[in-house]
Amino acid sequence: MANKEKRFKVVFKDGGQLAEDGVRQILVDLETGVNYLVWKSGYAGGITPLLDSEGNVVITRVEE
Repeated sequence: MANKEKRFKVVFKDGGQLAEDGVRQILVDLETGVNYLVWKSGYAGGITPLLDSEGNVVITRVEE
C-alpha cells in the first residue's frame, strides 16, 4: 500500500468511551481547511461542518 498523507487532523478531543458520555472531536480537512464537529457514542455518531456565530463555516488556514 502506498504511503498516503492523512487528509484530516484532530485538533480537539473531549469525552470518553462510555456510551452515555460519547466522544466529541473537531477535525480539520487539510486540503480545504474546513472544520468538522464529530460526535460518536457506542454504535452511533454524526458529523457536521462547524459553524461560527453567524452561521458561516469555520475554516482554518492550511499551510502548504
